[in-house]
Amino acid sequence: MPGRCLILNLVLSCYKRKPLNSRTTVKRPATYLVFVTAPDAKTARRLAQTALQAKLAACVNLVPRLESHYWWHDKIERGAEVLMLFKTTNACLSPLKKCVLEKHPYDNPEFVAVKIDSGSPAYLDWIVSSVA
Repeated sequence: MPGRCLILNLVLSCYKRKPLNSRTTVKRPATYLVFVTAPDAKTARRLAQTALQAKLAACVNLVPRLESHYWWHDKIERGAEVLMLFKTTNACLSPLKKCVLEKHPYDNPEFVAVKIDSGSPAYLDWIVSSVA
């Protein structure tokens, strides 16, 4: 019996985690907030569902009744749009961009990604764990 306890203690010691100290940091993959505008809620919902089902985004917020003012074909234009806010990781950024650009009805859709430098650690971990 003493031999079994020794082996069991040896095996269990291999699985013990080292405690984190002030010099130890856990490197989390980079996370991004991506801005995309859509012409209407139906289009925005379709794009959001496509990205979520493909696990390219952890979350997509839709902000309705956005009024955009912009240059288009040498004229200043104005239009109603829906702002989409995608939360994703660096690994999913290129596939998300490809997905949005292929399925978006605009000739030149907005796709602006901003790296998240700071945020709730639990929320950022959730983003990372929720995407492919």
